Amino acid sequence: MSERRLLLLPGDGIGPEIMAEAEKLIAILNAERSTGFATETALVGGSAFDDGGEAISEATMGLAMGADAVLFGAVGGPKWDGVAYDKRPEAGLLRLRKDMELFANLRPAICYPALADSSSLKRHVIEGLDILILRELTGGVYFGEPKEIVDLGNGQKRAVDTQVYETYEVERIARAAFELARTRRGKVTSMEKRNVMKTGVFWNETVTRIHREEFPDLTLEHELADAGGMKLVREPKQFDVIVTDNLFGDMLSDIAAMLTGSLGMLPSASLGKADEASGRRKALYEPVHGSAPDIAGRGIANPIAMIASLAMCLRYSFAMESEADALDAAIAQTLEDGIRTGDIMAEGCQKVGTSQMGDAIAERFRTRLAA
Repeated sequence: MSERRLLLLPGDGIGPEIMAEAEKLIAILNAERSTGFATETALVGGSAFDDGGEAISEATMGLAMGADAVLFGAVGGPKWDGVAYDKRPEAGLLRLRKDMELFANLRPAICYPALADSSSLKRHVIEGLDILILRELTGGVYFGEPKEIVDLGNGQKRAVDTQVYETYEVERIARAAFELARTRRGKVTSMEKRNVMKTGVFWNETVTRIHREEFPDLTLEHELADAGGMKLVREPKQFDVIVTDNLFGDMLSDIAAMLTGSLGMLPSASLGKADEASGRRKALYEPVHGSAPDIAGRGIANPIAMIASLAMCLRYSFAMESEADALDAAIAQTLEDGIRTGDIMAEGCQKVGTSQMGDAIAERFRTRLAA
């Protein structure tokens, strides 16, 4: 078995605690399936700034570029609030996304049966939810230029952020959406604001053309992003794959995450273009939640989103479908067995800490692999 190289970037806050639980699962994979995972750990975010004055070092970027996949914990915290904008902890993640050209951000919103009552929505609305939001990650208003605050004098300032998209950027995220939909239920919903934004008109036209020319066997629907947000809350199960730009994707994916009852439960994947020779994509996997500095070091963080991110890594970077399915099933079984961290605790369940939750999932994962 050839070596599979994973770079682990635990980051700040609860990042190191939840990454430790993912490492337990990697060890089980190597022991039970001889998967050949080799891991290396490096600093990112505030911890990297404290060590070397930058949110990510050139050496760590080199490791990321050479890895088969990157597992990322979380960055940030009030300790670094006064750090210069270009050196803030989040700059490390932004550089990884930019330099690795991770243009496609996959955020699943899945309602585990055991947690259906944790949602603020009624059980019949949320039970069985399984949608995927595909967010364009390297363009749009977060990266467009000019981006500035200008002093106009007389106590007045002007702030400018620029929304920019080019044809190839929309084409590649549209293709990714249709390719993912083909492995699911065959439906893509594209969301933008074509009624008030030129980029929305352009986005709509480009996605429509890609559908017509390359994926006519699939279903394409269009929604204005604000109406789409409303429908996500009212009737979320009508969607399968949602594709949208960087700004709307940021907001809509957080809405979808909270439908499931806890932001701390959901993973994500950020993928680059496929290498022409190997077909392998550069990829980074991370939980949707933040660094939660208020609970860091207390051993109470929920590691499920980190562990589920590893499952996405197995699925999308290594085509290890059976192992990914086994890990997802181990998470679901653990929850069904009533084991809970504090953020998802329910009456009659057993409350555990970070390490105990990781151990419980690991035990069930090992059993499934051995079956």
